[in-house]
Amino acid sequence: MNANMNILITGDLYIADQFKESQLIDPSVQAFFKRSDLNIVNLEAPVTDSASRILKTGPNMKASKESTAKVLAALEVDVATLANNHILDYGAQGVMDTITFLSERDIQTVGAGGNLTEAAKTLFLETKAGKIALVNFAENEWASATRDTAGANPVDVIDNAKQIQAAKQADDFVFVIIHGGHEYYNLPSPRMQKQNRFYAEQGADIIIGHHTHCIGGYETHHGVPIYYSLGNFLFTEHSNDEDWYIGLILEVNIDNGKIATRLHPVRQQIDDFMVKLLEGKDKTDILQRIDSINTIIGDATELEKEWKNYASEKSEAYWRYWSPLSFIKSRYIRAALFKLGLRFTNKTGLALFLNLMRCEAHQDLSKEALRNYLYRLSD
Repeated sequence: MNANMNILITGDLYIADQFKESQLIDPSVQAFFKRSDLNIVNLEAPVTDSASRILKTGPNMKASKESTAKVLAALEVDVATLANNHILDYGAQGVMDTITFLSERDIQTVGAGGNLTEAAKTLFLETKAGKIALVNFAENEWASATRDTAGANPVDVIDNAKQIQAAKQADDFVFVIIHGGHEYYNLPSPRMQKQNRFYAEQGADIIIGHHTHCIGGYETHHGVPIYYSLGNFLFTEHSNDEDWYIGLILEVNIDNGKIATRLHPVRQQIDDFMVKLLEGKDKTDILQRIDSINTIIGDATELEKEWKNYASEKSEAYWRYWSPLSFIKSRYIRAALFKLGLRFTNKTGLALFLNLMRCEAHQDLSKEALRNYLYRLSD
């Protein structure tokens, strides 16, 4: 097959229930999606009536049925990627309810399921431009499926590589969509870049990322486009960060067996979250900013330098996470104790934390021990 095909892919989509009466998609955006042959969005939260929240850090999010259905219909969405860090927020029922909700609307899903085998299934699409395989996985943050439990297809370099390799043997094109990265940071870490490039070497034809709530840059590795973050597409929570309201629609064109890509910046209106395509100078400014980010991505020394600076800025917050004081519920008492310089046990304790975290063998056992203890407390 050599027919031309147009595909649109977005970043995170989440609509809270209070927006069920709102007009969230500008007519120009709706018309843009209507012209596309295949539309893919990342549905960032379960659509469910379940009230059973899982125990986790961070918010438990639930999407509005009415609003989500309305937006998905307006965009004529064909596929929803579900491998993300919120899909399990309301347990196994939330995952399965979401898949059912989408199936009832003839929207195919990838990246989540009732167990790891289901979550790790590749979605195979027969299209006029050839066979397309969609591989979707997410970093391990509260939502990962296991052999016996529901959730998202997790980041596991070996398993991911095998899935990509198998997909490439079966299909003409392999799209790898990854949910991960550092929130509000426009660059990949050096580790992320190395990992994504490795996925490209395993047979991916294009790699697309989201999760960071901000736009990121892109590069080409061995002929494979790697888009590190499309940012938010539609996310009905307010933020003080301007980047929260900026997103990228990735247009992928397949013609005569070749892939070409193009970015289309969008903005959510701060007052009502309506998504609009950016035009003129607003569009040019975003694309020029992306070019600047790309320059850093293409320079290993600069990328490492930026990463070190970012890590340094985040060090204080992470010291707090690792401190025994993080268990104190009162933020006022915590703050007072931190001001007194009471952060960690001692150097020996810090050395232990570091070794438990970085050594693979200790990490394996630490994760199992903490998971078992946490679930025991939850019973």
